[in-house]
Amino acid sequence: MIDSQIENESLRQHLASISADSRETFLLYDSQVRCTAVNGSLMLNKMRANHKLNVLDSYILGQAYLAGALLCATVKGEDRVQLTVECAGPIKGIYVEACATGWVRGYLKNHPIVPEKPLENGNISPLFGPGFLSVSKLIEGNKAPFTGQVMLQYGNLAKDLSLYFRESEQTPSLFFLSIDFAGDGTIKGAGGLFLQILPQCKDHVLSEIEEKAKQLPSLGRQLAEGSSVRNYVQKNFPTAEYLSSTPVQFFCPCRKENFAHYLSKLPRKEKDDILANGPFPLELVCFNCNSTYKFTKDELIKLLK
Repeated sequence: MIDSQIENESLRQHLASISADSRETFLLYDSQVRCTAVNGSLMLNKMRANHKLNVLDSYILGQAYLAGALLCATVKGEDRVQLTVECAGPIKGIYVEACATGWVRGYLKNHPIVPEKPLENGNISPLFGPGFLSVSKLIEGNKAPFTGQVMLQYGNLAKDLSLYFRESEQTPSLFFLSIDFAGDGTIKGAGGLFLQILPQCKDHVLSEIEEKAKQLPSLGRQLAEGSSVRNYVQKNFPTAEYLSSTPVQFFCPCRKENFAHYLSKLPRKEKDDILANGPFPLELVCFNCNSTYKFTKDELIKLLK
């Protein structure tokens, strides 16, 4: 991956001064609820720099990145989770892939997103329109991924993910995805929570969590102000039992060598056409991270001859 720099100096200083990105896991309510919490403030700023996104695009894709970072807590090792949204609204679709080790990548299928009419009261559901949300788990050693799907009901990624877990995996769950923007449109803090009800959970606990959720302060804003995601959870759930921490980052394992291998396997006719007509240099772009790999004419001759 070619890592683009965050150009705003004051933003770089701010991100260096707040808590590092991480994914933290806890047990709540006497081990009846599993809580996964993510700080993705730097991750979203790097995502935005690479994909060159405006505020609205950053908000939509940023929520999906936070969701991906939370979802990969459901797998282990080198296993991966893919979150896909296919919809008829201006977004058209979202694809995010996250690995259990903590890296996240992905893209918007259409950007910049242009609303068909002004959004009212921050309601982004018209940007989705009708569509489907899918979650796939790619487990090492399994030939095929496990995939579940639900129809979009809310046009709100957090609520539709909760619906997915309730209907597809029969696990009552709650998601919170929070991004705090400054007045100049920069992302100052970003985080998410994923609360999973465990099998032995008592009925009243779910009701308590749903009521508690209405009172939770903005996680993104708290992170922007210097709080850690661990402090946030322990402050709002005083009996939380801390389990583990994993770094989180925007990262794509793409390399120029991967694209060179792809070019070398093209049919002879396509190779000859490239050598005859170019363009030179030939530029190939990775959708997942927007890295551009350039191949000069001399490189192409060596590859394609």
